[in-house]
Amino acid sequence: MKLARFEIAGQVDLGLIEDEGVTSLSAAGCEFPDMLAIIAGGAAALQEIRDLTDGTAPHHRLADVKLLAPLRPGKYLAIGMNYRKHVAEMGHDGPPPHQYWFNKQTTAISGPFDPIDPGVSDMVDYEVELGVVIGAKAKGVSAADALSHVFGYLVANDVSARDWQRHTPTFTMGKSFDTHGPIGPWIVTADEIPDPQDLALRCLVNGAKRQESNTSNMIHPVAAQIEYLSTAFTLEPGDLIATGTPEGVGAGMQPPSFLKAGDVVRCEIDGIGAIENTLIPPR
Repeated sequence: MKLARFEIAGQVDLGLIEDEGVTSLSAAGCEFPDMLAIIAGGAAALQEIRDLTDGTAPHHRLADVKLLAPLRPGKYLAIGMNYRKHVAEMGHDGPPPHQYWFNKQTTAISGPFDPIDPGVSDMVDYEVELGVVIGAKAKGVSAADALSHVFGYLVANDVSARDWQRHTPTFTMGKSFDTHGPIGPWIVTADEIPDPQDLALRCLVNGAKRQESNTSNMIHPVAAQIEYLSTAFTLEPGDLIATGTPEGVGAGMQPPSFLKAGDVVRCEIDGIGAIENTLIPPR
């Protein structure tokens, strides 16, 4: 199922997306206070949603609601250099010897169609990525068991302020500007994505294709990422993982081509959906 947060008439609600309709979970009798409660509730929560919405006509047209970021994660972790062609375009001879992780601060999270504010950066870049939402707590899990800890998947744009990214080796500053974490448009539950390593993804800027690849090209698959991270610390329900971006980023072009005010960035993943964000002048 596709689960979303949305706003209509000034009210924020949780919804089930089916075709072009939105079923309000609150109107259907679900009493979940937020998306995290559904995620933490796991299979029982999803079954409750199915039972209460079965046969219910959508309450809204999708076109009439404003989709919001599906959740504010507890942790937002992102892996770098996870597609070989991206490693090459960034000027490296080969991938790092270990998985290469950094944090995006959760205040960077924004909605699937919200504007991107460049802030003080002159080198704003795009990165389409598969986002993984953790469901069951994971600590010391094996790759073989890792996907059982996944609640669902979404589209993420790891917007990057390349100039500020270079300030420190941790990348944190350049990856965490406000509005530089658009996600959505909803969470597709894991049962609808039988193989997260077989998803086509692409990014378009002003309608021109910049990135196109498949998650099968990841160096470290999703399960290996969860295994690696959970070796060190606990992944909790609602944590978000951005699984790496393929080649075609602005920083890798010759010459580099960064976003300009008015540019529209669309990130798509087959089987999940698309998000679209416009770079605005600095506020």
